[in-house]
Amino acid sequence: MAEIKTIFWDIGGVLLTNGWDEQQRARVLPTFGLDVAEYESRHEAANYKWERGLCTAREYFDQTVFYQPRNFTFEQLWSAVQAQSIVLHPGCFEILDSQAAYGIYVLATLNNESRELNAVRIEKFGLRDYFEFFICSGYINEMKPHPDIFRAALEIGGCVPQQTLFIDDRESNTTAAIAAGMNAIHFESPAQLKAALTNFGIQT
Repeated sequence: MAEIKTIFWDIGGVLLTNGWDEQQRARVLPTFGLDVAEYESRHEAANYKWERGLCTAREYFDQTVFYQPRNFTFEQLWSAVQAQSIVLHPGCFEILDSQAAYGIYVLATLNNESRELNAVRIEKFGLRDYFEFFICSGYINEMKPHPDIFRAALEIGGCVPQQTLFIDDRESNTTAAIAAGMNAIHFESPAQLKAALTNFGIQT
């Protein structure tokens, strides 16, 4: 096994809640008097561009919500969307904190997220304190598990694939990372992650 030098972390589902997932939409949209089913019928096509950085948040919500007059503003809705982001697994932050303190590994993110939500979450949760660079679908114009986003992560990081480790809660994404030559851990819980990192010889 090659020595691990760079560790890529997923954000939503490992460190934080997802950015704007189906459960969050079901909670937030009715508070604005919006029909969830109608919204969802418009979501997929608009989200394809939004999460790939091919449109802005305002353009996304213009397609899904503000295609007709509303009694609330984009800013009010956007604030509610941002409020859905919370820490999901404090134990993962403890592991991440230890990795950052050791200073042995290059730490980076590799996540599917709109450009705007990614920026909000980096700032809100102080992620610059942990990570040296951020690979996001909103920057790369492609989403996991497409091979291009893994290729971009390796090229931007100047990484040897065999010396990288990717942590993600979706098996389809870890399978794609392995296909790209990376090592990967399919995240299930902080305790399971800690044990898996130890198996890779990584201090936790």
